[in-house]
Amino acid sequence: MTAREKAVFTTTAEERDHLERRLARDLGRAIAEFAMIEQGDKVMVAISGGKDSYTMLHLLRRFQKSAPIDFEIVAVNLDQGHPGYPVELLRNWLVQEQYDHRIVHEDTYSVVTSKIPEGKTYCSLCSRLRRGILYSLAQEMGCTKIALGHHRDDVLATLMLNLVFAGQLKSMPPKLKSDDGRNIVIRPLVYAAEDTIARFAELQEFPILPCDLCGSQENLQRKQMQRLLSQMEETNPGTKTSMLAALRNVRASHLLDASLWRKLQLPLVGDAPVEETEAQTATIAADRLARN
Repeated sequence: MTAREKAVFTTTAEERDHLERRLARDLGRAIAEFAMIEQGDKVMVAISGGKDSYTMLHLLRRFQKSAPIDFEIVAVNLDQGHPGYPVELLRNWLVQEQYDHRIVHEDTYSVVTSKIPEGKTYCSLCSRLRRGILYSLAQEMGCTKIALGHHRDDVLATLMLNLVFAGQLKSMPPKLKSDDGRNIVIRPLVYAAEDTIARFAELQEFPILPCDLCGSQENLQRKQMQRLLSQMEETNPGTKTSMLAALRNVRASHLLDASLWRKLQLPLVGDAPVEETEAQTATIAADRLARN
């Protein structure tokens, strides 16, 4: 939120309620569009102690109270053995807020720091170990979905990472089946802006836990992309909104992937796709932005 937007609110409670409604709308839209949660689901909410996962857990409980379906949520934290990790702060908060929860201790920190040379990025191995543990836990606990707290800005940074460094046009899927086929992962915050989440978490006074592993590495490619996106947004306000709209408005016929053309049965022989005029493109883009 901008300083001007904040100035509109006369009280902290008023601002917090406004942000909660906005975030709840974003979460509800994502859940509805991608059928993320269904009747009878038991959703494992992976909570790291960061602003995003706290906000996701809070909003999912709000959604649970008003949803036309019945489902369970259970908060799960993986204590990865970081030195000085204040897990009791999180545990006490979960108990105080009366969340069904489970905290699991697995020392992946020692594994990662012993395997990865100093100065190299920890993310790949750390996330792979964490993901494997959560997948096994979900099966053990009878969870049908695993909810992760990635938001709009994570989605856009991933898009940029793949575009610049991997030569792929892809981002984070809002819903996916794990490689082993046993778990379904959902990302209910994919439409929520990070700055909105950050301000809401601040007003809610969530007990934020620090990350002393990947959070301590400033030269990650992901952080480079995040800085680039922030610079673009500062120079051209609305850039992130437009990029999110683009991910929801894919024109496969205007990309260069011949295998995708075949999957979608686009004409490789005979008539070619009709070219849009600049006016049509502008109208479509304006309409898409208005709906976002």
